[in-house]
Amino acid sequence: MLRTVVIYGLTDFVLLLLLVISVCSISATTSISQTTQLSDDGHTKSFWTNAAPIPTPRSEVSATSLGDAVYVIGGFDTYGQPTNIVEVYSTKNNTWKSAAPLPHPLHHTAATSFDGKIYVVGGFFDNQWTPSNRLFIYDPLKNQWYEGKQMHTARGALTANFINGILYAVGGQSFSSSSSSYPILATNEAYDTVSNTWITKPSMPTARHHAASAAVNGKLYVIGGRVTPISPTVNVNVNEVYDPEKNTWTSLEAMPSKRSGIAAANFDITSIYVFGGEEPSKTFNNNERYDIKTNKWFFETPMPTARHGLGVASVDNRIYVIGGGPQPGLSESNANEIFHVIR
Repeated sequence: MLRTVVIYGLTDFVLLLLLVISVCSISATTSISQTTQLSDDGHTKSFWTNAAPIPTPRSEVSATSLGDAVYVIGGFDTYGQPTNIVEVYSTKNNTWKSAAPLPHPLHHTAATSFDGKIYVVGGFFDNQWTPSNRLFIYDPLKNQWYEGKQMHTARGALTANFINGILYAVGGQSFSSSSSSYPILATNEAYDTVSNTWITKPSMPTARHHAASAAVNGKLYVIGGRVTPISPTVNVNVNEVYDPEKNTWTSLEAMPSKRSGIAAANFDITSIYVFGGEEPSKTFNNNERYDIKTNKWFFETPMPTARHGLGVASVDNRIYVIGGGPQPGLSESNANEIFHVIR
């Protein structure tokens, strides 16, 4: 009789234990789904966290990384004035510090890094949107800026990336004093760091400004942008790639959404992420990923804060999305949101 009771109690315990394990498993699964999801191609989707806010809220900035540091450069301040402020975020310590300011206040520049230095090209000088053809080069070891050869074409809201030691400055918007208009450009100019010279390369098929770009595996991808002067009334979702070896452009699968005032970063040699943007009535929190191998786009977890004119830079498996305007037009933020890429 006693044996029967013991066996019954053990069976009951096992059943209870299995029930507890099942409940815990369900709870754990629920917890995971709150922070990580599946993107529409079936990959584990990355997640967002907040980091120390940038000390100076800004928009229409440029950003790039050197080592484990992210540099946020120029832009509009909270008073709507162009600034020359440069602030540096330590991805290891989650802290900010100031670097030597730009030689001139500028907004809508393009920034990229190569061989331990930062290159800032183009932009607009003032609230009159006077375009710049200046090239400023920052040496972090000396905390000093010096000037390189000027671009042939003055312009702002352009993109810039290095491929094999050559800086490609593409697209943007200029100014014509004769007609008081702002021509939209397809210009593609290449800067050689060794000879300190610029040469003209084949223009983009689609003239545009406020686009995003990324250099991946020896090719330059230029995505989105706008085709109307200043105001984002006509955005595009064009995706075009330049091959420096063949010296040709090719059209690729268009981005799912039409956006401008965007920024992009690549993750390894397979993916380009395009963040944010604006149109006249709203800003975007979109995060769309282009898969280079399949020539397809996928939706990723949206940004916590919708913004345009933001700075983006990647370090290891994290993409830092900083500053930018939460409302269309002139607005700014101190947001520093990190997209953790898990593939």
